[in-house]
Amino acid sequence: MDEEFLDKVMGSEEGAGRVDAFTGHLWRGWKQLRDEGIAQSLHLGIFRSDYLLHSPEDLRDPVSLKQVEFNTISSSFGALSERSAAMHRYLLSSTGYFNKSPYLKPENLPLNETTKTIVDGLAAAHRAYGNKDAYILFVVQDNERNVFDQRWLEYGLLENHSIRTIRQSLTALQSSVSLSESRTLLINSPLHSDKPLEISTVYFRATYTPTDFPTEQHWETRILLQRSKAINCPSLPLQLAGGKKVQQVLTQPGVLEDFLLSERRGPERFTEEDVRIVRESWVEMWGLDDVASAESGGEDGVQRALARAEKLALKPQREGGGNNVYRSSIPAFLETLPKEERAAWIAMQLIEPPRGVGNYLVRAGGGSGGAEGGAHKADVVSELGMFGWALFGEGKVKETESGGWLVRTKGRESDEGGVAVGFSVLDSVLLVD
Repeated sequence: MDEEFLDKVMGSEEGAGRVDAFTGHLWRGWKQLRDEGIAQSLHLGIFRSDYLLHSPEDLRDPVSLKQVEFNTISSSFGALSERSAAMHRYLLSSTGYFNKSPYLKPENLPLNETTKTIVDGLAAAHRAYGNKDAYILFVVQDNERNVFDQRWLEYGLLENHSIRTIRQSLTALQSSVSLSESRTLLINSPLHSDKPLEISTVYFRATYTPTDFPTEQHWETRILLQRSKAINCPSLPLQLAGGKKVQQVLTQPGVLEDFLLSERRGPERFTEEDVRIVRESWVEMWGLDDVASAESGGEDGVQRALARAEKLALKPQREGGGNNVYRSSIPAFLETLPKEERAAWIAMQLIEPPRGVGNYLVRAGGGSGGAEGGAHKADVVSELGMFGWALFGEGKVKETESGGWLVRTKGRESDEGGVAVGFSVLDSVLLVD
């Protein structure tokens, strides 16, 4: 992980952390720990890369797959998506979907093994830690609503790897967690044992939003977890690496090439063709704090955003949905955005999925967008997320695996795409030649 690059892009001295308090807090915590000395050099990343189909303005050009974002923390709904795929296979077996389509046949409904993929990653970190009797800690939000997606991972760890887990929020950890002299992470849990539990891996399903840190004690607890020799998933730098500003800077000429083609990579260097393929999956992005240049047509970042507002989304350094600003809302937002806060935002060309794709959205109750429960026919857009993980450190990738997917479908009229906040529903893949 290139610390110099991360400091420049996300740090509180030069990067987005200067003006974004949440990002700055994450970065300062990481800098503090680097100055102290790192106890654990390994990082576990459980990732989800999200994509939408893009239909270009020139209809002679082919429809292509474009990346929305790359998630490095709390990549959720994998287990529930797996159950959604299983449900569709069950419905096909039991009803044949009433012969509604020749494409609806067993071989076109692929298996979804997201749970296995994520569990394998957590188990790999546990093995690398080296104590088979240690526990994996799930850090969850207070009053967690997404517990069912997480429980399947706990079951998989116990049933397939004999690894035990414990769930606690940052609030609960303030009174239960401690470090030994050797920086072993210990948790007191009388319900589990009369002795403190040793933790091998810390899996964060929280800490991605400012509301997870209502007090300074919550921040201190997060830093303590990283200070230990337990393997963090994600570590503080890996969480920072998932920032929107990093995504935007990577699109600049020469930046991706420096990472993938540099001789510093040794024999693992990529090819120029690899770089071309990656770049083709991206849409145009720039920073709101960009200065005017010849490449931008003499406009600074805000001027470019105002001129192209109807085809843009503005994104801050946030995860979890409901944070972006879209289309016609952009001009008024930019009028009120202080100049010094521009560095925390990027502008991203909107991906325009093909029109006329009809389907039914089924909701159990009213969504936060005011939608009623039940089945509703709509012109829809589907977003595909692909899962994978990597255990790495000291300049080397130790283990890696990819597998499983998440499909979220929403009405075209909704710009946001979160399931938890009520904009999307879980869906499945249907393969068609």
